Amino acid sequence: SSDGGLLLLREAERQLGVCRRLAEEMPDRRDPDRVRHAMFEMVMARAAAIACGYEDGNDLDRLRHDPLMKVAVGRCPESGAPLASQSTISRLENAPSKSEAARLSAALLDQFGATVRPGRLEVLDIDDTFCAAHGGQQLAFWNAHEDERGFASMHIYHVASATPVATILRPARTPKGTEVKTVIRHVTKRLRRHWPSTRIVWRGDSHYGRVEAMEWAEGNGIDYIFGLAGNTTLDALVAETAANLRFHHASSSTPKLRTYASIIYQAGSWTRPRKVVARLECSLQPDARDDVAPGMRQEVDIRYVVTSLKGTAQHLYEDIYCQRGQMENLIKLHKAQLASDRMSCHRATANQVRLALHTAAFWLMHGVRAAIPATSPLAKAEFATIRERLIKIGARVIEHIARIRIHLPTSCPERALFRAVALGIMPSAP
Repeated sequence: SSDGGLLLLREAERQLGVCRRLAEEMPDRRDPDRVRHAMFEMVMARAAAIACGYEDGNDLDRLRHDPLMKVAVGRCPESGAPLASQSTISRLENAPSKSEAARLSAALLDQFGATVRPGRLEVLDIDDTFCAAHGGQQLAFWNAHEDERGFASMHIYHVASATPVATILRPARTPKGTEVKTVIRHVTKRLRRHWPSTRIVWRGDSHYGRVEAMEWAEGNGIDYIFGLAGNTTLDALVAETAANLRFHHASSSTPKLRTYASIIYQAGSWTRPRKVVARLECSLQPDARDDVAPGMRQEVDIRYVVTSLKGTAQHLYEDIYCQRGQMENLIKLHKAQLASDRMSCHRATANQVRLALHTAAFWLMHGVRAAIPATSPLAKAEFATIRERLIKIGARVIEHIARIRIHLPTSCPERALFRAVALGIMPSAP
């Protein structure tokens, strides 16, 4: 086998149980007397293949004979029957109904709640990412910014632990206020089963700063910090601060100068005023106007954030809101390095199931990375690097009567690290 790291993925599954949790929620309408592939075996094989870099179901036609893939799902490498083929995996992805696919998402939410130990306050990041459509697929929508049809999958992450909370398939358009409120309400109520006394803060860009979501959060003891689109009213409220910033920037030698302001603002659609934080940055920018000579002119860039949190304007913006930048890296791991944008099924429900399987692969890779010693450079590496260094290792598998021997190359550059991760992730002997 060319994927010796499947041994690590198998131990990660034994520790986390994410694939088994999904398998228990998968509908199984097959005749029990004719079942050749257990539900857990199919889910584990699909998630492990994604983690190894085989993002298409077609790859299972070859991987079903891989000896280490058989070992990973619990079968003997030589005497064990071949695993599920592409057609069987395709039927698996298309089997759940809409409500059953929702239960898979709830199972992943329970996985997060049961795995991550909360503190007194936890921040959840919410954002979406564009995924191009492949043909006439359900929920595909035209996106003018991307200039093509596709989806805008909604991702929710717990950045402190770098773990996924939920992934939701949706059209490629800006979410409405009722949609944002519904997602936040369902996720929060489900998390309350695991975190009954934890203070939850929702964080997102201006797409998610909807009055419906803010009103629900305020009425249910939830905090938030969302980006807010600027307008002339907001600009007028911070005009004096901007003028002072221009003066100090003109009299200083620094290329950029920042300041912060906290104001109380009520939009026309809001029923009550809310706290808004403004970040103002003054700098020199090229003057592109046609009626003046080429040169530089002073500009003030203003960004707004609406929040229910207490604290200084600078702390709320820099230390809390700007930390959501890590969310983009987590989405990249899910989308680019685990290929979760491969949603080529026609049915939207089947593509939602695929998102769940890719999220399970995320959990497996995260489990392997969490077992890497903190002193190793790979402790904070991306999944693609971990796959290249620890997963893509050649192995020779020999099946005996009483045991299975797996020979790994003695010249492997990461030999010591592989051993340390394997010992760290394996359960303790009784």
